[in-house]
Amino acid sequence: MRRIYAEGHRGFCALYPENTLLSFEKAMELGVDAVEFDVWLTKDKVPVLMHDSTTDRTCGVPGTLRELTLAEVKQLDPCYAAKFGEQFRGQVQVPTLEELLQLRRERRPDLLLGVEIKEYTEENVDITVELLRRYGVFQNCWFYAFNGRIIRYIKEKYNGRTMAYPDFQMKEFDGYDAYDEFGLNMTLVRSELLPFYQLTKHMPLHLYCADTDDDVRRCVNAGASLITANDPRPLLAYLAEHRDDPE
Repeated sequence: MRRIYAEGHRGFCALYPENTLLSFEKAMELGVDAVEFDVWLTKDKVPVLMHDSTTDRTCGVPGTLRELTLAEVKQLDPCYAAKFGEQFRGQVQVPTLEELLQLRRERRPDLLLGVEIKEYTEENVDITVELLRRYGVFQNCWFYAFNGRIIRYIKEKYNGRTMAYPDFQMKEFDGYDAYDEFGLNMTLVRSELLPFYQLTKHMPLHLYCADTDDDVRRCVNAGASLITANDPRPLLAYLAEHRDDPE
C-alpha cells in the first residue's frame, strides 16, 4: 500500500478538548503520524493554539486572543464544556506553540506537524517559523491557511511546504502556483467535483476529516496522501490492516 499519513485534527479532538496538550498527547499515544493545530498571536505576540480568534466557544467566556496577554490567556479553561460538560474542567490550558514543540521533543520527536496559520498576518508567520526553526522542526511541517496571500508568503519567503484549499474557500486567492499540496473536505470528497480536482490539480491530496470506516475507505480510494481525522482510530486501524496490500 502506498504511504498515507494519518493526522490528528486539533489533536484527538473527538474525545479530548481540541488544541490542548492533552488532546495532542492522546493523539501521539494512538500513533498518528502528524497533528494539526491552529496558530494565533496573543497581545504580547506569543503564538498560542486555538481554532477560533475568540474564546467563548471552547473556554466559555468572552475574549479575543489578540487583545489578551499570554498571562491572561493562561487563566482561561479551554475544557469545551459545551461539548464535554465538566469532564475536563481545570485539567487543560490554552497551550503555546512552544509547549507543543517541547511535548513533541519529549514524547514523539518523529511527529509531523500540520501548522494552520489562523491569524492572517505576516507577523504571525514570521514568529511561528522562527520558533519552528529554533526547535529544528521546520522541515517536518505542512503549512495550512485559508488565505492565498499567507500561503504565497510562506512559499516565497520561507519555501515552506504549503497545503491549501479550492479557490472558492480561500480568502485573497491569487492562484494555485504557491500550493504544494491540496486539501479537500469530506463534502467535496463525496461530491461530483472530486474527479475534477484529481485530474486538474496534480498535487498530493490532503483529505479531511475521515472519522468513519466508510470515509476512510473513500479517502484512500480517492488517492489521499494524508488523511486527517477528529477520531484517528478508524483511520489507524485501516492503515494497519492494509499496510502490506499491493498498490
